[in-house]
Amino acid sequence: MTSGCMAEDGTGGQPPDPRSICTKKKQDDSMADWRDLQQSMADHGYIAGDDLVMALHIALSLGRPLLLEGAAGVGKTEVARVLAALKSARLIRLQCYEGLDAAQAIYEWNYPRQLLAIRAAAEGGETGAGVEARIFSDEYLLERPLLQAIRQTESPVLLIDEIDRADEEFEAYLLEILSEFQITIPEMGTLTATARPMVILTANGTRDLSDALRRRCIYAHVDYPDRAAELAILQSRCPQIDHHLTRQIVSFVQAIRREDLEKTPGIAETLDFAAALAGLGINDLTHDPVILQAALATLLKTQVDRARITTEVAQRLAGQAA
Repeated sequence: MTSGCMAEDGTGGQPPDPRSICTKKKQDDSMADWRDLQQSMADHGYIAGDDLVMALHIALSLGRPLLLEGAAGVGKTEVARVLAALKSARLIRLQCYEGLDAAQAIYEWNYPRQLLAIRAAAEGGETGAGVEARIFSDEYLLERPLLQAIRQTESPVLLIDEIDRADEEFEAYLLEILSEFQITIPEMGTLTATARPMVILTANGTRDLSDALRRRCIYAHVDYPDRAAELAILQSRCPQIDHHLTRQIVSFVQAIRREDLEKTPGIAETLDFAAALAGLGINDLTHDPVILQAALATLLKTQVDRARITTEVAQRLAGQAA
């Protein structure tokens, strides 16, 4: 009697279910896709964690906006810049602020030019519908970021930066645009996107965003990087800096963030700090307390924080980083 043997796939020699093969292939392809995206971002100098990359991958796959929340300086805006670079897409940025309205974000008419055109037409004896049609045309339309994004022939990256600084009324305008990717101009009709923008919204936590806006988006929280991630970022962006100093800088900045500060330094400040030290010829944080204290101008952006990180504190943190 020959003994039966189990097939390598654990099916006992039975042919595998084609549906399970397809499901596994889709999972493998999906894994490869987001890993490829993560590597592409790294190639462009952005070291992104798994949660952020997967959220971005899902948003791109579903054609949904990505909402990034986190403290200022953690790299939220840079995600849009890197995405535009790796997609070879145009980056269109809407910087939000209190009082932002539809005219500043979507479109407005060039009224001075329209008045000149009306006067010129009247002097030439032209009036009526012909003049009206001409002055309410693309020639006199001032496109703001949201309308620019809608009218692109190739999908742009639309960055809506610091959406929590805008008023709740503006969120209502935005919801309509994000749901249909279309804008209605009374004089011209409804304009619908032929190439859907890749939308990224950022928020610093200035105010709570509406549930309706959150429901429209894929969500990711971006935090300050841990030591390993920040080390990888610094090595990627400043490869000319000695590895010993790079490790010291990251440990020092990580320690600074644990201090009681008004403005916690972000990634951009770390890079500025590293560049300043390299420019000043520093190879070790503990060698020159005066230069180290001067270089803190790149990390500490308020007088209160500068007063808290005295020379003695900075030397203690530098010694621990060494």
